[in-house]
Amino acid sequence: MNPTQSETASSLISEISETEVIETTIAPSLLPIYNRTFSKDAIRTSLRASTMDAIFAGIFGITTGGILLSNFLVELDAAPVAFGMLASIPMLVNFIQPLGAYISERFSSRYQYSLLIYAPSRLIWLILVICIAAFSQQLINSQQLVILTLLIVFMSHLWGGLGSASWLSWMATLVHRRLRGRYFGIRSSVASLTNLICVPLAGLAVSHWYGGSLQGYGILLFIGILFGMISLACQHFKLDVNPQAQNAIAVNANNLHDPVDEQIANVNSTSQPNFWQSLRNDTNFLIFLLYFSVWMFAVNLCNPFFNLYMLDTLDLDVSWVTFYGSLQAGANMLMLILWGRLADKIGNRPILFFIGIFVAIAPLLWLGIGYTSLDIWLWLPMLHIFLGGTGAAIDLCGNNMQLEVAPTKNQSIYFAMVAAIAGLCGAFGTILGGFLVQINFCGGLLGLFVFSTVFRLVALLPIIFVQESRGQSFVQTIQSFWTFREKARG
Repeated sequence: MNPTQSETASSLISEISETEVIETTIAPSLLPIYNRTFSKDAIRTSLRASTMDAIFAGIFGITTGGILLSNFLVELDAAPVAFGMLASIPMLVNFIQPLGAYISERFSSRYQYSLLIYAPSRLIWLILVICIAAFSQQLINSQQLVILTLLIVFMSHLWGGLGSASWLSWMATLVHRRLRGRYFGIRSSVASLTNLICVPLAGLAVSHWYGGSLQGYGILLFIGILFGMISLACQHFKLDVNPQAQNAIAVNANNLHDPVDEQIANVNSTSQPNFWQSLRNDTNFLIFLLYFSVWMFAVNLCNPFFNLYMLDTLDLDVSWVTFYGSLQAGANMLMLILWGRLADKIGNRPILFFIGIFVAIAPLLWLGIGYTSLDIWLWLPMLHIFLGGTGAAIDLCGNNMQLEVAPTKNQSIYFAMVAAIAGLCGAFGTILGGFLVQINFCGGLLGLFVFSTVFRLVALLPIIFVQESRGQSFVQTIQSFWTFREKARG
């Protein structure tokens, strides 16, 4: 992370702490020892710790996924089905999140639960480091190493999925709703910058390692695991939250003067069917769930095949594809901050709808691209910059919108349901997309791009009916745009 980016993150966190930190959603009884007061410095430290957590966790993610893990399987001559499994596992294991959310609500500390879940899910990668060493000594063959790798990926994501909803609920409590756009924007931007810098360096280290690329990956994987554990240590400096007390506050909002232990007892005695009844009555959340699930299906219907289109149909060299990916990541990083500030001003829903229209028609822009100098040097770079900038808005505002519509009580369970259902829809979209390409449906990849566009536009319809507690209506957003345009002209 360069000094300019660090300075920006620090100034934003200071701004958050000094303006509205006193109105944070943390109630005194949510703290682990039930203190009646907490300082601005504690909130400031929590936000900084969360940002550092994102950086170190990002480095861990680089070494345990993405291009490095794919290249590792390529070096082992893995079959194409292995790459399909590698892409689908992170989405398929989301089905475990509701169970993880249910278990987390029975704990008295978000930090302790996070440590219990993420420490084993990251340390399990040490088995792969040992297996790589065994492979170099010819104790196991390449096919066995491929199977072991996929098993470790599955177990790591499955175990880690038990903590995702709890972590998101923890952050929803720490960051005030009016500042989520700015904070999560800068946090995601810093994480993207980390990826932008570390991925090329890691790739260079693996390819030039004197002992071979497999051994080089094993060394980097071990370093990544160390960074993953450092990210968990950063969470120690965040204000802890007691989920049982949080649910007690939600249930007994009119009885906040009752003893905290009595409120927790009331929550623990609440029957589980009441949760499902409240879920069925929460029309706003169900509409958002419909939007998010259909959107994930429509996006994953063709997104995984853009690289295939460039490598196979356009027959581009892999170095070009990597270059375009870097442009997209850079645009994503830069626009996250802008979208975050805009979301805090006008709300998430208008951005999801209007920018979603541009993202929906993006697959159609691939139809006219061929293997010409103009396309390679101009249109493909511009297309990837466009995809990176608009994708940043959808990712950020979609996450923030989820925080908005989920109620405080059993919040992590709501987050888990979104992840589980949307993850399964996304995985089904990827599988269906591969099947349609294989049978050459409506022209193969190009027909799939058109098919995806139709589903994306349909997916945007439910977001119109989702209610956001703050933010502008669609009419107000258009009026604000024209006012801004007139000022710019004047």
